[in-house]
Parts: sequence; C-alpha cells; structure tokens
Amino acid sequence: MPLRVTNLRTPVELPESELSEQLARTLEVRREDIPPVRILRKSLDARNRYRLEYVYTLTLNSEQASAGTLKSRNGVTVEAWQAPGFPDPVPGSAPLRERPVVVGSGPAGLLAGYVLALNGYRPLILERGQAVKERVPAIRDFDSGGQHDAENNYLFGEGGAGCFSDGKLTCRITGPDVDWVLNSFVECGGRPSLVYEHRPHLGSNKLPMICRNYRRKIESLGGEYRFGCRLEGLRIRDGQMLGLETSSGFISTSVCILAIGHSARDTYEMLLNTGLPLRQKSFQLGLRIEQPQELINQHKYGHDDYLQLLGAADYSLVARGQKDLFTFCMCAGGIVIPSVSEPNMYCSNGMSNSRHDTPYANSGLVVTLETHEFGSDHPLAGMHIQRKYESLAFQMTGGNYLAPVQRARDFLANRTPSPGASIPSSYERGTRPTNLAAVLPPPILKAMQAGLPVMDRQWKGKYLPDAVLVGPEMRGSSPVRIERDPETLQIPGIAGLYPIGEGAGYAGGIVTAAVDGLRTGRRIIAHYQVPGE
Repeated sequence: MPLRVTNLRTPVELPESELSEQLARTLEVRREDIPPVRILRKSLDARNRYRLEYVYTLTLNSEQASAGTLKSRNGVTVEAWQAPGFPDPVPGSAPLRERPVVVGSGPAGLLAGYVLALNGYRPLILERGQAVKERVPAIRDFDSGGQHDAENNYLFGEGGAGCFSDGKLTCRITGPDVDWVLNSFVECGGRPSLVYEHRPHLGSNKLPMICRNYRRKIESLGGEYRFGCRLEGLRIRDGQMLGLETSSGFISTSVCILAIGHSARDTYEMLLNTGLPLRQKSFQLGLRIEQPQELINQHKYGHDDYLQLLGAADYSLVARGQKDLFTFCMCAGGIVIPSVSEPNMYCSNGMSNSRHDTPYANSGLVVTLETHEFGSDHPLAGMHIQRKYESLAFQMTGGNYLAPVQRARDFLANRTPSPGASIPSSYERGTRPTNLAAVLPPPILKAMQAGLPVMDRQWKGKYLPDAVLVGPEMRGSSPVRIERDPETLQIPGIAGLYPIGEGAGYAGGIVTAAVDGLRTGRRIIAHYQVPGE
C-alpha cells in the first residue's frame, strides 16, 4: 500500500527535484531509503515573509523494501494511504434513441460533454457564441473600442465566461472528482503542476487553447459542436423532454443538459415562461479594487528575491461585520475587463495571463446580497437588480462601455471626482471618474464603507492609499437557481432535463462547475444506454 507524507516543509528556494533528499534529512534516513516521490499537494506558507516555505503532501511507492522503515519524525507524518478510486461508470439500461444535447460550452457543459464523449455517447454541444478562433478577435476589437456583440463576447462563446475569466482552479471541495477534472485540464494543455498546486491558475491566455483542445477530443470521439446556435425553447410532453427549439431549428432529443451560464438572462426568462421551477438565490456583488502589483509583492514577500522565485503575489482578505466584505478572484499582474452580455450595460471583472506580468493587481470586493433584500418575490428579482445597476453604470459614463472609476479614499469620503481627474486603471477601453456609491444597492454600499477601513488596518494602512475602485462587479455568482432533484439531478417532473453549473445555481467557479458537469454526465451514463445500442 502506498504511503502518504504530510507537512514536509522546505524553503521556497529548494527545487522540487531535491524533495527526496529533503525528506530523507527530515526523517533521518538514507536517501536510498526514500521510494519514488509524487506530489499530491503543494501550498505556500507566507506567514513569516522573511522565511517563506512550501508545505508538501507526498505519496511514496511503499513496494520498495526499505519503505517500511520510514516513520513520522520532526513534524512530518508518514502513514499508509489508499488513493480514492474513480471507477468508470457502467452504462445503464434505459434506451436513448438520440444523442444527448448539451446547451452551453462553459466549464460545466464542457466536462459533461467530455465525459459523455469518452464513454461513447457522442454528445451534441450547442453554443450561442462562436469558437475561440472567432471569439478572440471579436473581444480584442471590443477592447479597442469596437461594437458590442450580444452573442460573441467575454461571456458567450466557446468555453463560456470561464474561457476569459482569470482561469483560477481553486475550490473548497476535494476528492477524486476534482482530481479527475484537474487531470483532464492537464491532458488538454495545462501544465502538470496544476494537479497539486494550492492555488492552480491556468491563465487567461492559455484557456482558449485548452477549450479548443477539449473540443478536438470530443469531436474525435464522435461528438459535435454547433456554434451560433441559441436555445429559444423547450418541447416537453407528459413530463418528458422531446427536443429543443433553437435559432438553427428544432433538435430532437430526450436528454438535455442545461449548462447555460450565469449571464444568459434571456434564457432565464424563457425557462421561467416555459414553467420551469426557478427561484431566487443570494449572490455576491460589489466593486473591483486595483493597486500597484509592486505594493502587493512588498507586503507579502518582504524582499525582491522571493519575487524572482514566486512571481507576482496575490492576497485574500475578509472584513467581518454585520455583512462580511471579502476579496474574490484576485488577479495578480492582471487587468480589469468588461463582463457585458447585454447592450448598453456595464459590469467589471478581472483576468490575468499565466505570466502575471502587468504592473496592476486587481481583485473583486464583494458582499452577499440575501434574497430578503431583493425587494421583490419575483424569481428573477436578483437578475433585475443586476440589470438596474449595470444600466446605471453605463449611463453614468456617457455610454460606450467606459469603466466608472474612483479612488478608494474618495469613495469612503463620498467625494465625487472631477470629470478630468487622472485615475490610473488597467481597463483598456477607457474610464470615466464618477461616484461609485450610485452603482451599489444600499446594503452593499454600507458593508463596503464599513469593511474597507478594516481591510486597510489589516495591512497597517497600506491597502487603500494607492487603491482605485472600478465597478460595478455583478457577476460573482448566479442570482437564480433552477430546481433539480438531488438524486437524479433532473428537474422534478421533467425526465431528461438536467440543469447544471453556475447558471443553474450549483457551482461557484471553474472547478466546481466542471465537477458538476462531470457528475451529471456520469449520472446520465449510469441511467441510459449508449445511443444506437
């Protein structure tokens, strides 16, 4: 049985190639007594910024005879360990005449389609936007001042919103499903260390290539993509899926996965009008904060040597209060981008390339808006709040998708900046100084005004002096949940309809959405026969 080694601490300067030697010294054995090492987990301990350490969890091949002599010592634990299993699903017995259809190619739909393709189900994946080859130039044109395309933008297109998010693969869940997803990212072009890094990051520049590689694998297994194909209606009879009305015509299917993403607002409205069980869900919103990346590096590392080893530093902060304010999606060496799916609205987001090489750091600053604060019982009331403030932000800057910006100290003092104020920002399309208090619901504004000084005190007064706020940030999570049975993952009373991912209200990031897609695909496999058999 393999061994697991936990809490092996090394200086950050020590290369991974010397882990076996370091483990031998720590356990006080010969180097020859250490079996081959594989990294399970690697995290950074930066509590003492003058002595940063990596903390490793390792697995060892215990078949080597001397492995039996290894004992816990000097703070390192050695124990027998069995890797969690991930058996391939066995196809079920229910007949499946047509191949399953996946609506949406974001992380949830992508992994659902991938696991179905690997098991012979030849899924059809519908995407309202375009493939990354057409999506990338459309986004570049918009950033340079071009027209907004309501169907092909930062949120719609191959890979969904995740393709042009920051590419973080952190999540709060663990287990074989997460491991399977991370390994699939590696198989499709991610670096091998993604599977064990504490805060793995694909990088916004790498994600389009990875999404394309998934597509090529799915197509090689008999799956199919249809781009520029928007879901417009569902055909249901006697509690059974019959097919989909789309902008490209009717598609017959008895199994449909709804991986629509958190910004397909017209689709939410269609589903509600169809009679599907949608309900309100609390969600996070606020602003983004930008600071010089050099400031973040100095605060976390203390001296320049660590910057060369570790690259641009990140951070995570929480200000506890009546309503907590917390940082979200921190983009070290990144830029602020628009998160706009509908015309004449503005919303911000952040991204960073794998090199983290801009002089700016940015992070979401968000607060949870609870459903009782929506002011309406309408199932889409949260979405209506998003639209209200995004529309206001667009109008306040004179249109043209400029970003509203304000220095943090002026925001806290409720001082409206002069129209000609020089406020630095990484937002490429252009900015307009304004008072950001107007683009936040009152409970969120109050929590931010209370929480930002707390965060500044946590950094001994260095967090806010150079900070610039950009906003609003409205897409941190979905304001809607589509009800589904917790066992079958289908909408109650509608056989064959599976809502998944962030858009259905069951995920909060790339990995959790991908895992939800993986689990749903496996559930379908376990119930249905391979089409045509």
